[in-house]
Amino acid sequence: MTMKLYGFWRSLATYRVRVALALKGLKVEELSINLLQGKQHDDNYRAVNPQSVVPALVIDDGPPLFQSLAIIEYLEETHPEPPLLPQDARGRARVRGLSMIVACDGHPLIVPRIRTYLEREMHEDEAARNRWLQHWTLKAVEALEAHLAKERETGRFCHGDTPTMADLCLASQVFAAGYFDTPLTRAPTVKRIFDECMKIDAFDRAQPLKQPDAPKNPTH
Repeated sequence: MTMKLYGFWRSLATYRVRVALALKGLKVEELSINLLQGKQHDDNYRAVNPQSVVPALVIDDGPPLFQSLAIIEYLEETHPEPPLLPQDARGRARVRGLSMIVACDGHPLIVPRIRTYLEREMHEDEAARNRWLQHWTLKAVEALEAHLAKERETGRFCHGDTPTMADLCLASQVFAAGYFDTPLTRAPTVKRIFDECMKIDAFDRAQPLKQPDAPKNPTH
C-alpha cells in the first residue's frame, strides 16, 4: 500500500492527519502544496481536490480522501490500533464534538481563503484582519476549555488518559493561537493537555516548524 499526503507545513488540518498517521505507524509520502503562494489553485492540484484545500490523502490508485476528520476516521476504521475514538457511543460523540469545535467552527474562519477575502473583497487592513483571526481562534479555545475544565471524562488528555481525535484537533488549535499571537491565559486546561500531547513523539514530529517545507524564519 502506498500513501501520498498532499499538505503544507503551516496547514493545521494537515497537522491533524500527520499526527494520526504517525500514531498509527503508517508511512506516507508527503507532497507540499504551498498555500501562501496559491499553489492549491493550480490545475494539477484541483484535479486532486476541487475545493483547493489541503490535506488530501491518496491511497494506492484510489480516489483522494479529503477533509481532515474524514481522513482520520478512515484511518481509524482501517487501522484501529491505537484507537483514536472511545469504544462507547457517548464517548465517541463527545470526542467528535470536541473535534468539531476546532475543525468545523474555529479553524474554517482563519484559513487562507478567508484571510484573502477579508483583505481583497472586504478591504480590511492588517490590524482588522488580525483582530478577526485572534477573535475566532480564541473563541474555539474558550469553547474547548469550557468543556474540558468541568467534564469528568477529561483526563490526562481530552477524553481519558490516552490521545483521541480531539487531542489532534486541540493541538492544532493551540498552534493556531501561536500563529496569531492569541494568549491562552484563559485556557489552562487546554494548555495542560497540549503540553501532554507534545510529550508524544507523533505530536512533536508533526508540528509545523519541524516539516521539511517549513521556512527557517517564518512570518505568520
